[in-house]
Amino acid sequence: MKKVMFISSTGGHLNELLQLSPLFKKYQYTIVTEKTDSNVSLRNQYGNKVFYLAYATKHNMLKYMFVFPFNCLRSLYLYLKIRPDVIISTGSHTAVPMCYIAHFFKKKIIYIETFANIYTKTVAGKIVYPIADHFIVQWESMLELYPDAEYGGWIF
Repeated sequence: MKKVMFISSTGGHLNELLQLSPLFKKYQYTIVTEKTDSNVSLRNQYGNKVFYLAYATKHNMLKYMFVFPFNCLRSLYLYLKIRPDVIISTGSHTAVPMCYIAHFFKKKIIYIETFANIYTKTVAGKIVYPIADHFIVQWESMLELYPDAEYGGWIF
């Protein structure tokens, strides 16, 4: 059974990622997200299959400057601990280091660009697009921005 890591930032990205929960039954899965008060309860539902990264946003750049490098190291640790065959992500910045780590180890990366953007690229999408094995957009209009992407429709 393939090991699949589902990773995203908290909030809307995590909400989109959890829409893929029917896939969890088909794989040996793990979920990685940022630890916040609103999602600490994921452990109640998914048990030891949930791992957390530190939470920070670019709105507080001072904190972010320390948390992002920490999350890069924590991502490497989690990757080496879990050894996934596939990374599936709905973004955002939290997932970028894990995608590059997986790319370094020649593992498959499936990136789903957020539903929230219809006409503009996300920063994470721009960064992961060149290395993703499958880059999926949820709006047909996004195919103009990501010509090699696959239109997958909404995951809601």
